[in-house]
Amino acid sequence: MTFDPVATPTVRIAEHLEPAFQHKHQIEAAKARLADHLKRRKKKPNILVFLMDDVGWGDFGCYGGGIAVGAPTPNFDKIARNGLQLTSCYSEPSCSPSRATLLTGRVPNRHGLHRPPMYGEAGGLQGEVTLPELLSAAGYATQAVGKWHVGENEASQPQNIGFDDFYGFLSVSDMYTEWRDPHFFPEIVYSEARTEWVKNMPFNKCFVHAKKGGKATNVEEVTIPVLSELDEKWCVYSQEFIRQKAKGDQPWLLYHCTRGAHFDNYPHEKYLGKSPAKHPYKDTMLELDAIMGRLLETLRETNQLEDTLIFVSSDNGPHMETWPDSAFTPFRCAKGSTWEGGVRVPGLFMWPGMIEPDRQSDGLFNFNDILPTALALAGETERLPSDRFIDGVDQTSFLIGGDNLTNRKFHYYWLVTDFSGVRCGEFKMILTATSDDANDAAGPGGFTGALMRFPYARLYNLYLDPKEQHNYLTRKLAYVDVFQHGIRGHLMSFMKYPAKKVLGV
Repeated sequence: MTFDPVATPTVRIAEHLEPAFQHKHQIEAAKARLADHLKRRKKKPNILVFLMDDVGWGDFGCYGGGIAVGAPTPNFDKIARNGLQLTSCYSEPSCSPSRATLLTGRVPNRHGLHRPPMYGEAGGLQGEVTLPELLSAAGYATQAVGKWHVGENEASQPQNIGFDDFYGFLSVSDMYTEWRDPHFFPEIVYSEARTEWVKNMPFNKCFVHAKKGGKATNVEEVTIPVLSELDEKWCVYSQEFIRQKAKGDQPWLLYHCTRGAHFDNYPHEKYLGKSPAKHPYKDTMLELDAIMGRLLETLRETNQLEDTLIFVSSDNGPHMETWPDSAFTPFRCAKGSTWEGGVRVPGLFMWPGMIEPDRQSDGLFNFNDILPTALALAGETERLPSDRFIDGVDQTSFLIGGDNLTNRKFHYYWLVTDFSGVRCGEFKMILTATSDDANDAAGPGGFTGALMRFPYARLYNLYLDPKEQHNYLTRKLAYVDVFQHGIRGHLMSFMKYPAKKVLGV
């Protein structure tokens, strides 16, 4: 029977795992490719996650942006041409939930980080089992570089949740610089008392370095001039890690998280004013693209490109409150929402010789799929935790099996602590969402829109209506059972595997 994401049933392998499609031919092809790779290259694959901040779905040229919106992205476009470009890759609505989901394979209502911690707030990944922890136990070297923002408390810092080494900052870009800039906070900058008040807030004002199990030590205070150099410094650090690992046979995980393009953008002087748009956000996009190119070239120079799976994405949709940053998206709304503009992000995979070039797919892929997929690629699926629910599904056969068939049937949308909706195929059912009113702000994160609870579910066809403006439910009642089944199964799983709230509303 021809595969159809709505009509094809899934298989539940275990009670604590999300049901998934089982494409037998694709699975066998993927197994053969992995076995052949191990035979040829004599090592398990490296994994490079390149995660940007607030970069929109449409910013890259391969998604319709690039030079057309004033910032060419030749290196990202090259990755798309030489690998798999996803058009339905999903993050969470904001950065910390997304990052925690990627690192744990679990939706926010399970890992508990429903929103970003701000200004030294408690809360993080303590108690979770993470991707670097699992890969480290499997013999991988694990390196984190750049933005962290999933907990400043010591138990949640990178060196204490599985990474061998961390070089970056613990929080988020604007917290280091916004209060220093008279354009944004003149009432703080020109007030000695208020400047001291911010300086005494309990968050680290420096970027740091830490080794596994040790204390984070301050490298340098993040002033505005320092901020403009961070992505350059972090790129050099990651390049050196790649070169060092080329000297041995140990497989590695590199989790490289950029500062850009989170507001406020202060591009490195090499890129300042260099974009056709002559705008700081667009200049930063040029810088991020160049950094990606340098990491690719370092992999090529060290003969590690064929050994490395590369994943490129962004932690959420564009932050429209900072217009004209990242204003190009074909979808509704932006960061902080569960409308498509908030959670549909760029998703590029490249692995020369393993992922066929010039592929595009609208198959569903979620950040929580990274963990089980990485373990499967490493041949370590038995390490997947069994004492907690894992929302991610193994997408190995989707990536390298050759048939372009996703293993994921449903994508579940969570809006802080509220279940928001579900997608299957081209249809999306929404129960709660944010308003589009920029005068409203939802939650301490300050995102546009107030929470709306609909008395009746809304159904949108995302192929016909990417702006989610036309409720199709009364015309498509035949689909109600599919969505009720998906919603019921997801929410019922919390009865045995209870929700956790580390940082909620």
